[in-house]
Amino acid sequence: MKNFKNQTLKEFLDHLSAKEPVPGGGAAAALTAASGAALISMVANYSKSKSPSNSINKEINNIFSKSEKIRKRLLELVDLDAKAYLKVVAARKGSPAQRARAAKAAQKVPLEVCRLCYEATQMTPFLVQNGNKYLLSDVEVAIELLLAAFQSSYVLTK
Repeated sequence: MKNFKNQTLKEFLDHLSAKEPVPGGGAAAALTAASGAALISMVANYSKSKSPSNSINKEINNIFSKSEKIRKRLLELVDLDAKAYLKVVAARKGSPAQRARAAKAAQKVPLEVCRLCYEATQMTPFLVQNGNKYLLSDVEVAIELLLAAFQSSYVLTK
């Protein structure tokens, strides 16, 4: 299996549009969520040390650290989703029990994407209130990307 997280955007999108089982919607959702988390990191990065309040600066640094951790995990989930789906494809030739196990295992990735999207969106109100005011639209875009990724991942758990 290819390592999608280390590909260029062009390579990833070429694979996404190809007649191949992976990457698919789950990988696309994870990458979308990673983009949302990256925007949170960017806004936090620009907002560091801008406030005269040490407690605000401390929380902005905390948001930056958490959003980077989430972003990196979401990138890992791009590949883990592809790996899980390939097991679903392989299980199609197996017994009903094997198919059910593979399908249940494949749900873990989109559920984790949903959880990470939720965690990331919880950081945004603080940035709206205390972050760089010139970047409020980037926070809004981050929220929209995370919501889209959450909803897309949720669809994949059904």
